[in-house]
Amino acid sequence: MQQLSKINLDERFSLFSDHWRPKIVAELNGQHLKLVKVQGTFPWHTHEHEDELFLVWRGAFRVEFRDRIEELKPGEALVVPRGVEHRTAADEEAEVLIFEPAATRNTGSVQDEYFTAPEATWLPSVD
Repeated sequence: MQQLSKINLDERFSLFSDHWRPKIVAELNGQHLKLVKVQGTFPWHTHEHEDELFLVWRGAFRVEFRDRIEELKPGEALVVPRGVEHRTAADEEAEVLIFEPAATRNTGSVQDEYFTAPEATWLPSVD
């Protein structure tokens, strides 16, 4: 069980620099709150059984669908419903929070040598 303590997002984002490798900072109701730094374009993929919520903390981030593109700025969020093909992208580094079921693989239905992350790791608390 996770310890009851506040989460300082700036401090937690400062603990890592790799892109496209989600880090877990909290767990609730079978969901993980993950932090991820992104830059470039992620592959097209689908999550057949999981919805995903993306919330931009810093930078500009976009979620691309086959028929449109949603541009997100800090403080903006978007839910991608299960079964909807999408890819994410950021021209410059962005910091994003992801809320999704704990068992969700970052590339969903796609196995990609570079982008498929190993099992997400927990970020330590900063005291």
